[in-house]
Amino acid sequence: MAKKPYIIGIGGTTRANSSTEKALKVALRAADALGAETKLLGAEALALPMYAPENPDRTPAAQQFVADVRRADGIILGSPGYHGGISGLVKNAIDYVEDLSKDASPYFQGRAVGLVATGAGWQGAVATLAALRSIVHALRGWPTPLGVPVNTLEPCFDAEGNCVSPKLKEQLEILAREVVDFALHRGTATHVTR
Repeated sequence: MAKKPYIIGIGGTTRANSSTEKALKVALRAADALGAETKLLGAEALALPMYAPENPDRTPAAQQFVADVRRADGIILGSPGYHGGISGLVKNAIDYVEDLSKDASPYFQGRAVGLVATGAGWQGAVATLAALRSIVHALRGWPTPLGVPVNTLEPCFDAEGNCVSPKLKEQLEILAREVVDFALHRGTATHVTR
């Protein structure tokens, strides 16, 4: 049986169902529709102790986070824009990727990483998107050609998390396709038709 690509979404805020999580869920649903197995690592999964490189002890939540990143064929990474950069919650989670430094494919190597940044205005969203792209490069990942900035001052999602902006929904679906297609073409997974 062919292996489905495993695509994880990482991001959000300390508040569950934030705009960032909603955007990630839209992208993950699109990846799922393309035949991927998906998992959201949102607010609860990111509530990790501060990363301390000198301390190898990991909580069960941190161990699970690292295991999910290690297993992932592709990643969709999202962060709210906080004061011109990514949130501390997302940055702390990304720091745990250092635990993959000795792997055969360290960090994000060989994985496409789709990027989503939310902000109360275009300036913060775009600056955060640029910061995420730099981080993915440093972690040897392949940022997808399309990154999606989300201006939360405009109508984006309804209370149930459905995307109410057709253009935003289209962009998140394209981003998901880029991540899934890269995983399929890289050979880590094979497309499975539902």
